[in-house]
Amino acid sequence: MINVFKPNLTISDRLSVLNALIKNEISGTSFQTQKFEDQLCKTFNRKYAVAVSNGSAALDVSFQLLRLKKGDEVILPAFTIISCLSAVIRSGATPIFCDVDENTWNMTLDNIVDLWTENTKAVLIVHTYGLTADAINIIEFCKQKNIKVIEDTAEAHGQKIEGQVCGSFGDISTLSFYANKHVTTGEGGAILTDSLEYYNSAKQLINLDFNSQNRFVHENLYWNYRLGGLQSALGISQLKKINKAIKFKIKQGKNYIDLFKKYDLNVQLPKLSNQNIQNHFWVFGIVLKENINRELIINNLAEKGIETRPFFHPLHLQPAIKEMNLKSKPLPISEKIGKQGFYIPLGKHVKPKRQKNIVLAIKNAIDEVG
Repeated sequence: MINVFKPNLTISDRLSVLNALIKNEISGTSFQTQKFEDQLCKTFNRKYAVAVSNGSAALDVSFQLLRLKKGDEVILPAFTIISCLSAVIRSGATPIFCDVDENTWNMTLDNIVDLWTENTKAVLIVHTYGLTADAINIIEFCKQKNIKVIEDTAEAHGQKIEGQVCGSFGDISTLSFYANKHVTTGEGGAILTDSLEYYNSAKQLINLDFNSQNRFVHENLYWNYRLGGLQSALGISQLKKINKAIKFKIKQGKNYIDLFKKYDLNVQLPKLSNQNIQNHFWVFGIVLKENINRELIINNLAEKGIETRPFFHPLHLQPAIKEMNLKSKPLPISEKIGKQGFYIPLGKHVKPKRQKNIVLAIKNAIDEVG
């Protein structure tokens, strides 16, 4: 089976973790985690960083920092991962779903502007699949309306918009370091901000509300979302190679596009760039035309030893919220790509010859079952 992804771990990664082991720096309060947070600040041009156990925890804590209440609304894209929705709901606010752009699969200002009401207290910007959301225009709109912005940068490590690095746009930004990210710690995440107030609160929220004066006397029932020293040591090493990882993914993405263009396939390919923003190809996704059954194609490829993953199922159609009576207008782009999109193997384990074979297998699958 050719897997959709495999972590790319080098000798230097292993040595970094081994060094932390030798020094017994394994806890979430070790020097390794402090150093990792410092490196994150430099990489993402932020004043403060708080490393946490995963990207979902980062989102949860970020929304708790906003202290939203019942009746407050948060606009977020319907085409994204479920953890974004979960964090909004757990904050007590009401999610308001927006659609995404047909060509970039990301949210734009046009997608959210008509959804704004006096109850809108936050917008969750999410950069998806290798291109970016319309961050600059959305940020400007939110400033005018006094709306807080949380920026999910889980899939956009190292990405830039007009020279500004993703992860530096939101009042609070979040990262994930899951095994398939450009920078991985296996599991892990981070919260980024320039606000000392948010930083101090986040430190309390992720650390059981411990305080230096009366350590075991707690004013709040908070969580333990700390990131361990071994994971941080891996992250430190991984951050040094982020540009190399991105360069490789771009090369792979371009090669896939060239291979697909050799065949007259009934599919939508990802854009190489959008408004001078280079696609970093966190994944390589394709969208089938509506007359082609995606599940048959995916099953056909699996039989040939090629793993795939379907695109995100739209949030407003998730069974988990069926009983919540959340209202949403039809979101045709999210619904279309959520039904017809899937992504294919990408990474160091996918050599050019394998890329060629994968594209040929997709062509044959479409010919056979399409």
